[in-house]
Amino acid sequence: MNSLIKKLLISVSVGMILLCLMGCERFFGATGDLVERVSDGDTLVVKDNEGNKVTVRFACVDAPEIAHTNKEKQSKRSRDRDQFSWGEKAQARVQELVKQAGDRVTLNITDSDRYGRKVAEVRLKDGTLVQQILIQEGLAKVYRPYLNRCPSKEIVQQAEAKAQQQKLGIWGDPKFVNPWEYRSLK
Repeated sequence: MNSLIKKLLISVSVGMILLCLMGCERFFGATGDLVERVSDGDTLVVKDNEGNKVTVRFACVDAPEIAHTNKEKQSKRSRDRDQFSWGEKAQARVQELVKQAGDRVTLNITDSDRYGRKVAEVRLKDGTLVQQILIQEGLAKVYRPYLNRCPSKEIVQQAEAKAQQQKLGIWGDPKFVNPWEYRSLK
């Protein structure tokens, strides 16, 4: 009887190890919110655990704008083309990060904005802060008007200082107009 219990315990242990190696998400469900769409470099739409679609604006940062209308897409102004080019790069990077994370993110909602979007820190399943990646690669800037509502403000400020020092991305583009300034020009 004693050897039967040992075999049973070994079988259960091996089964648990295999389950973990195969990816527990397959059996217990994925964690985090499912990303439906990356709208631009600092906004995405998720489907929460209840199946509701929620638009999420990234806390702490402001990414370059993307063209939304045909008129914007056909603009010949260098200021527009520069802004939209960087905006497309930021959007593509967010799409890449989300895809690598299995299309799931974890949100730390900090606020709501005037458009009804949830403002949140966005993390990948490994804990990586998406805002930090965008800033350290020079694809977004710290958005200082709302920095006091940003739990990770020290992290994003350090990332920005490093990107600026190394002239990465938008920091190396002398024609780049800050997204908030660009919007005010429109």
